[in-house]
Amino acid sequence: MLWLALAFSGPVLWAASTHLDKYLVERYFKDSNVAVLLVFTALIGLAALPVIWLSVPRVIAVDFKSASIMALSGVLYMGAMLLYLRALQSEEASVVAPFYQAAPVFGYLLGYLVLGEVLSGPQLAGGALIVVGMLLVSVRSSQRVVNLKIELIARMLGCAFILALTSLIFKIYALRDEFWPTTFWMYAGEALFGAALLAVGRCRKQFFDLLRSSPGAVLSINAANELINLGGGLGTRYALVLAPLGLVQAIGSTTTLFVFAFGIILSVLFPALGREKVSKRELMQKGAAAILVAAGAFLVTR
Repeated sequence: MLWLALAFSGPVLWAASTHLDKYLVERYFKDSNVAVLLVFTALIGLAALPVIWLSVPRVIAVDFKSASIMALSGVLYMGAMLLYLRALQSEEASVVAPFYQAAPVFGYLLGYLVLGEVLSGPQLAGGALIVVGMLLVSVRSSQRVVNLKIELIARMLGCAFILALTSLIFKIYALRDEFWPTTFWMYAGEALFGAALLAVGRCRKQFFDLLRSSPGAVLSINAANELINLGGGLGTRYALVLAPLGLVQAIGSTTTLFVFAFGIILSVLFPALGREKVSKRELMQKGAAAILVAAGAFLVTR
């Protein structure tokens, strides 16, 4: 059951991070380049490198080809996050989050085609229940989704596919070269992506202007947000070592449910920060989705 707890740590923490991302985008990046936010992600990854190296010295003993592919997965992950942040810049968190439901489909196909992972009947049923639960909780936004720009849909589907691909690469190398070496080189790739952003004059200027204008708020909120992301990422990646890619991706799709749940809490306790509907119909709908997700989680452990 350890893998299940680890797999669920990702969506819970990522849902909290989604609301923090939306706050940061609306507060500081409504009309500017959200790529600057990824510089903070890169800095957290950079700070983690010496810690991992000192704790697990063998991380640098990986051959060049493997290290390059692991680092590439970090670059791809940052690219996916850029697509996500640009989508979040134009839409609410509860509209963007449901697109993550495409990730388990991509994850199952990649796991089957590349790793030869075949899920049992109960596991497939459980994964399907989780996805159906996510679709149910997203029904209220269906009309809006129809009216969304193709560009937004393409961004989020591209984001979901790239995330599934990075999970595949991580799983392949984590099983062969162990968890921490793979994590080390993935963070190295994220740091390289951040360095490339800072090499662009406009991004570098905006980054330092932001630090000068609101250093305390920007650093504290971003640091908290990136640590939350870090915890979710580490939990999910370790789950990939213990369970099939398709199952971990299916559980990852519950991010949508937790985004709605946290949105309701914010709407009730902090109305200025949350805009989720809390009508009886909405709460019943989300409750039914939660039951489906719980049943799916039970089946995938069989």
